[in-house]
Amino acid sequence: MSFWIDSLGAQVNYYNAGGWRTRALEAGTEGEHVIMIGGLSGHVEGFVRNVLPLAERGFQVHAIDALGHGFTDKPLDVTYNAPAFTDHLLRFMDARGIEKAHIVGQSLGGWIGLHTAQHFPERIDKIVFATGAGVLLSDEASKKKSEEVHAAVKNVTQKAVGAPTYESVKARLEWLMADPASVTDELIKTRLAIYLLPDSRLAMPKLVEEQAGESNRKYLLNEADLEALPHETLVIWTDKNPTTPVEVGMKAAELMPRGEFALIENAGHWPMFEQPADFNRLVGDFLSK
Repeated sequence: MSFWIDSLGAQVNYYNAGGWRTRALEAGTEGEHVIMIGGLSGHVEGFVRNVLPLAERGFQVHAIDALGHGFTDKPLDVTYNAPAFTDHLLRFMDARGIEKAHIVGQSLGGWIGLHTAQHFPERIDKIVFATGAGVLLSDEASKKKSEEVHAAVKNVTQKAVGAPTYESVKARLEWLMADPASVTDELIKTRLAIYLLPDSRLAMPKLVEEQAGESNRKYLLNEADLEALPHETLVIWTDKNPTTPVEVGMKAAELMPRGEFALIENAGHWPMFEQPADFNRLVGDFLSK
C-alpha cells in the first residue's frame, strides 16, 4: 500500500519563498499554523502520516522541504549552516502570510526550530524537537559523542548522495529506522528520484559537507542557550535512535524552562513515520493544550 494514501486530502503546493521555490504538503484551513521540517537530506514524504491527523486536531499544517532538500530550490550561492535554514523558514512564513507558527522539527528540522526561536523568538510559538540535532551539552562525554554523531551522519549521508543508487539509498534509510521493514520499495525509489534530480546532484554534496561540517558547529545550542529559551518545547526521543543518545534529549528538556520529554518506543530516527499514532497523539496533545 502506498504511503501517500495516508495523506489523501492534503495538497502539494509550491511557493516563492523570497526567491526560493519551496514545496509544501499542506492540510487544514483554520487554526494555528504548524510547520513540519525534516532532517538532513530528508523530504516531506517523511511526514505523510502526520499532516492530516494534525489538521484534524484543528491546525493549519505545512510540511516543507527545507532549503536544499526535496523539491525545494537548492542554491549554490549559500552556505548551508543554521542561519541559511532559518532564513528560508522565515521567507516561507512571509510568503504564506504566517506571522507566528508552531515548529515540529525532526533532526535538522529540530535544530532549525531552536535556532529560529533563539534569534527570532517572536516568530515561533511552541516547538516539537523530535530526535533533534543542534544541541551540545557541556560535559566531555557529550562533546565527544556530538563530534562522533556529526561524523557518522556526514559519512552515511555522503555515501547516499555522492553516487546514489537503489542500494545506497536503501542502506541510508535502513540506518534511520528501528525496523528495516519500514523501508519500503516506494520510499527508496522516492528518495532515489530526489537524489538524482539535476539540482540535487549539484547541491547535495555541498549541503552535506556544510551542514554536517565543522563550520556549522558554532551554531550548536549549548546549555546556557537552552536555559534561555522561553518557548514551550516538547522533546521527543526514541528507544532506538541511531544518532544522539536519549540522555541528551532528556537533559535538553530539563534545561529548557518550559521543556517536556516523551519517549516513543520501537522507533529509530523517524518516529513520525514508524510510530505515527504515538507521534500524532503526543504532538497533537502538546500543541492543543
